[in-house]
Amino acid sequence: MKDLLTYIAQNLVEHPQAVDVRETENDGSITLELRVDPSDMGKVIGRQGRIAKEIRILMRSVAQRQGKKVSVEIMD
Repeated sequence: MKDLLTYIAQNLVEHPQAVDVRETENDGSITLELRVDPSDMGKVIGRQGRIAKEIRILMRSVAQRQGKKVSVEIMD
């Protein structure tokens, strides 16, 4: 899960070396915290949050196939 989110984020931004994903698991649900360079924040979020929403949908569908629950948080 972490690797997939890292791959997606690195291909969206101009500074892929600054992408950092942290994974925490509690009570059967996984939380992924995504951090990017401040200048790339708009590229990850997109207009009206469309790209962020699509990333979350994609990650949820992958997690559902594995029988898990996941949430993606984009951190400042």
